[in-house]
Amino acid sequence: MGKQRSENKHKNSLIKKILIALSAVGPGLFLIGYNIGTGSITTMGMTGAQHGMTLLWALLLSGLFTYILMVAFGHLTLVTGKTALLNFKREIPSVGKPLALYIIGALILGELLALIGIMGIVAELIQEGIRLASADGGLVVQTGWIILVISAGIFAVLWYGQYKIFEKILTTFVILMVGCFVAVFFMVTPSYSAILEGMIPGIPDTSGSYRLVAAIAGTTCSAAVFVIRSTVVAEKGWTIGNLKDEKRDAFVSVFTMIFLSAIVMAVGAGTLHVMGLKMETTLEMIRLLEPLGGDLAAFLMIVGIAGAGLSTIFPIVLIAPWLVADYMGWERDIQSPMFRGLIVGGLLFAFGSIFLEQTPPVLMVLSQAFQAAILPAVAIPVFYLLNKEELVGPDHLPSRKWNAGLVAVIIFSLVTTYFAVRGFF
Repeated sequence: MGKQRSENKHKNSLIKKILIALSAVGPGLFLIGYNIGTGSITTMGMTGAQHGMTLLWALLLSGLFTYILMVAFGHLTLVTGKTALLNFKREIPSVGKPLALYIIGALILGELLALIGIMGIVAELIQEGIRLASADGGLVVQTGWIILVISAGIFAVLWYGQYKIFEKILTTFVILMVGCFVAVFFMVTPSYSAILEGMIPGIPDTSGSYRLVAAIAGTTCSAAVFVIRSTVVAEKGWTIGNLKDEKRDAFVSVFTMIFLSAIVMAVGAGTLHVMGLKMETTLEMIRLLEPLGGDLAAFLMIVGIAGAGLSTIFPIVLIAPWLVADYMGWERDIQSPMFRGLIVGGLLFAFGSIFLEQTPPVLMVLSQAFQAAILPAVAIPVFYLLNKEELVGPDHLPSRKWNAGLVAVIIFSLVTTYFAVRGFF
């Protein structure tokens, strides 16, 4: 009995330590949940399916620059005590207000495009799941009705302010999905030579390759992530004394995102690429887990990606009211008329996939490529503000090394913007 009590006490102590460690990287975990969703799975899976591991370099480079910008935005917020948009609005002479308004408009447009793609993917996955679960496999529910039910459910949850409870349930689905991808990765791991070759910069001479490079940058080094990070760091209550915590948090967040994204790319390379599929339709996404076997693998994929998609939809429909409240300096009250009105407006766009010709996965990649085109509008201003001595103070100016990193990020953002424009047209 005493031995059992000792074991239980040790187990509880271990769980407590894990929870404390997780709370120390709260903003990073929030962004992992936001960033690793349907967009990342679609982009990385499609990249692996179409080009194997040849674009791994774009993911690694995007991860490096994501870390630099995450630290930069967190640093600016901790030192000034103000969120990014407020700093842009108040501290950049002449162009501060129009720049902040442009960022708000561009981010909302990009997230609405993502919402159309995500909701279309989730609806088609649930449609296939219902078909597989039916007795004879012949029950087909129209995606429009599925989107209507999902939208009504999301609105009801947000109306009563119970998002955190729902998020915990969906996090379980995301963990399940990640576990499946890791399992498949060890079953279909590409050769080490293919992985090493993927680290050498190069762009395949095929249609849509530039758009995929921009989408990799957009889904990893996303402008929305940095603006939201500023808000989440402020909500965490961190101060200048947490600068080291902020850097550690950013590293954990970026490392996890890159690790999971690389696994999804490798699974796409080891399954769909070998089968000659390009993952341009939702049902081809399901075949990513085919090595696990039959309908069970398909159903597992449906549950995982649908859960990841639903958990991503929540911050997407909240981003417009968050940005408006941030710009105006208002309290972020999810039950205010402004929040509820903008949430309803955002959910109306969820039906867009029904009326557009492009398949949801292609729409998802287009939205991620669009995100890459917004990056210069956040990278250049944060470089300017961090080097504004009267704002951050002489003790918190960036070192030459960090300034070199920020300049490299700006160059990268301009290059990926060019790739995004070239990919669109």
